[in-house]
Amino acid sequence: MEYYWQSASGHMAMLNAARSVPEWSRADEAAPRLRQRLELSQRIRRFASDELGLPDNASYTRYADLGRPAAVWNVVAAPELSLKLKTWCFPVVGCVGYRGYFDEAAARAEAARQRANGLEASVYPVPAYSTLGWMNWAGGDPLLNTFINYPEGELARLIFHELAHQVVYLKGDTTFNESFATAVERLGVARYLVHAQTETASQDYAHFLERRRVFRALVRATREQLKAIYDGDLSPQEQRVRKDDVMRVFRAEYARMRAGWPGDPARFRTTDRWVAEANNASFGAQAAYDELVPGFEALFDREGQDWRRFYQAVRGLGQLTKSERHAFLKDLGSTWTPSLQ
Repeated sequence: MEYYWQSASGHMAMLNAARSVPEWSRADEAAPRLRQRLELSQRIRRFASDELGLPDNASYTRYADLGRPAAVWNVVAAPELSLKLKTWCFPVVGCVGYRGYFDEAAARAEAARQRANGLEASVYPVPAYSTLGWMNWAGGDPLLNTFINYPEGELARLIFHELAHQVVYLKGDTTFNESFATAVERLGVARYLVHAQTETASQDYAHFLERRRVFRALVRATREQLKAIYDGDLSPQEQRVRKDDVMRVFRAEYARMRAGWPGDPARFRTTDRWVAEANNASFGAQAAYDELVPGFEALFDREGQDWRRFYQAVRGLGQLTKSERHAFLKDLGSTWTPSLQ
């Protein structure tokens, strides 16, 4: 009961802090940069509905300054020698592999409880989350200080991703939901940047994509190595030794990669911390965001790159069992050659 109370009260506090973008634009306390960012957000918001077929509703038409660096902090947990995430089940979203808290200290306390139960646990900040359209009657999901200053392409990416959850969301299938939203963000931002014709934004986003590509490739390779160790015939002690070796190489490779990233080091602080604290829970959670993306992008191409046809096809996959739709998407993506990046 205590957990549900913090969830409900935390969310209502966020909604109550939000005001419409026009109100903020007129407010004396709104700095010129904030006004510019809010205006940009509304251009992105219109593009999302007009060009990508994403819901045209109250979401992302209001703004709130939460006075903290994240909207929520998620806790994930997994066994010492497995990448299978512990799941928590909730009335609306079904069973998911994380537990969210509006207070970082509360999230870290939950992670400590999971460790006391013998699991590896990780806490990571989340800049935004979707209420799946359920709260549009109350003003919808707001823009937040936690992401409003993202570079243009990354701001568009986040808005497209969260709105995609309002199009299709299947209870109890985090990998499907997050991979679908990631595919929408990737395809959507590619079109948005062509439409916006902002050279700086396109260059910044290209650099972001390249950093994310090489980082996720490293994470994916490390995850596959860990899975092979855990699925093999090694004794638990041998698994621990191999696991330590893999994690040591992972952090060394990241340090080498990170040394070549230009810009303010503070910009990469969240990733630095993720790597420093990475464990089975971290790698298990990351898999949900990219495992089925190639399949969704291949489906988009198959549907003639028509957004409404694509969404209808994705809804159709919801009629299959979880294993059937995952198998379909993996098979579709395995032989696909991308036409959009």
